[in-house]
Amino acid sequence: MPVAPVTPPTPPDPPPREPTVSLDLSTSPTTPTSPTSPDRPARNARSARPAEGEGAAVRELPPIRPEDHGKPVFGRAFEYAKDPFALFRHQWDHYGPVAPFSMLNQRWVMLLGPDACEEAFRNKDKAFANGPAWTYLVGPFFDRGLMLLDFEEHHMHRRIMQQAFTRDRLEAYAARMHAPIEAGLAGWADGGRDRDFRAYPSLKQLTLDVAADIFMGGAEDTSPEEMAKVNEAFIACVQAAAAVVRKDLPFTRWGRGHRGREVLEDFLRHYLPSRRAVRTDDLFSQLCHIESDEGERFSDDDVINHMIFLMMAAHDTSTITLSTMLQMLGQHPVWQERCREESLALGPRPTLAELEGLESMDWVMKECLRLRAPVPVVLRQVVKDTVVQGVRIPEGTFVVLAPQFAQVMEELWTNPLVFDPERFSPERREDKSHRYAWNPFGGGVHKCLGMYFAGAEVKAVLHHLLRGWEWSVDPGYVAPMNNHSLPFPKDGQPIDLRRTR
Repeated sequence: MPVAPVTPPTPPDPPPREPTVSLDLSTSPTTPTSPTSPDRPARNARSARPAEGEGAAVRELPPIRPEDHGKPVFGRAFEYAKDPFALFRHQWDHYGPVAPFSMLNQRWVMLLGPDACEEAFRNKDKAFANGPAWTYLVGPFFDRGLMLLDFEEHHMHRRIMQQAFTRDRLEAYAARMHAPIEAGLAGWADGGRDRDFRAYPSLKQLTLDVAADIFMGGAEDTSPEEMAKVNEAFIACVQAAAAVVRKDLPFTRWGRGHRGREVLEDFLRHYLPSRRAVRTDDLFSQLCHIESDEGERFSDDDVINHMIFLMMAAHDTSTITLSTMLQMLGQHPVWQERCREESLALGPRPTLAELEGLESMDWVMKECLRLRAPVPVVLRQVVKDTVVQGVRIPEGTFVVLAPQFAQVMEELWTNPLVFDPERFSPERREDKSHRYAWNPFGGGVHKCLGMYFAGAEVKAVLHHLLRGWEWSVDPGYVAPMNNHSLPFPKDGQPIDLRRTR
């Protein structure tokens, strides 16, 4: 996921290809499988259901079939939580790219396939808004984070925040992150081997520690026990999206989310005066001091709101990506060794450009983002009547865009459920079959601002792991995923971890 083109050294002859193992994303018989030959990638493929031609008649949303209303009140929410891929496929097969469904006593619309998602992401008529949709799900907990802003206000805030993600700053972040990564990994399999190491919670604490160091300049007044509570607060805020009772009551997800938000605000406000007082290289301080060309600056509340959202986005999504990479590399030792050889050829603390040049790791990361997107769906609300793929969507409709579905469509990918990083090689580039075939970072004006930072962080963590550890995962293991909010393995992602240095 390079920020700028990098020409890596000519790699050695690739090792023999090992048998690939399916991620087994769904147990449903309707999960897409590809009839395409493994040696012939899908090229220039388009949606199986093409966009409407010029002048085509606009159609109304089809009615929801009686058997598709789902459970009372909840609608199809439980089906998504159980198996989102099966739900995507069902909707695509029965309704096409603009698919109505019931959820929480309302008619929602699901946009499926790259063409429909592209129209919504590009948002030419400004009919799709982020704020109303995300506020409905997580508004009290990530209030006025960048993802919840729209149109001119979003543009103003994003323009200021972009200054914290310039190339120079990314290089500084990449150099700084090695120390907290080394410190965080020091206790992994410290007895030499752990046959049942739970990678996911360990990765989550590690990425939060990295985020605190890089984004905040450290948390010198916060003990490890207090940082664990900060981690729990982020979890509570994210998981509140799946709350049934949406009131601040004891013993509810929504109530825990409110308590979590209070913890995060107190944590950040403690450090705000010192970051205002002296300008340093960390993101927290940068947000306190940067201003637009017109002299616009963030208020204290703006800084806190953006920091809470950015720290959540930075460490949650990176954790999910790393967890998937550890699983796939543990099940594909040839690829693990191939990545290790590239990392051993570098020093212990590579620069941003060197991280970008880790070609095999880059392909593995992209393949894992394809198979298990950290953000499999994104939300919008239609703020004025609009048309997508020839279908009218009325004002007020909540819309779910499902970029994850396009990433496993047999129309776009060769054997889409098989782990095959070479599909991203220059000779194949299956991700170019459609502009929105591979889209884990969103699109349009809301495309992830921190995508290059995330790529550097993921590669840096994996680089250190490859140089000091090796691991394996049962080839038959299928991660039992919790899909209520951002997807994560319910069993903590067990791996057999062994120190090599």
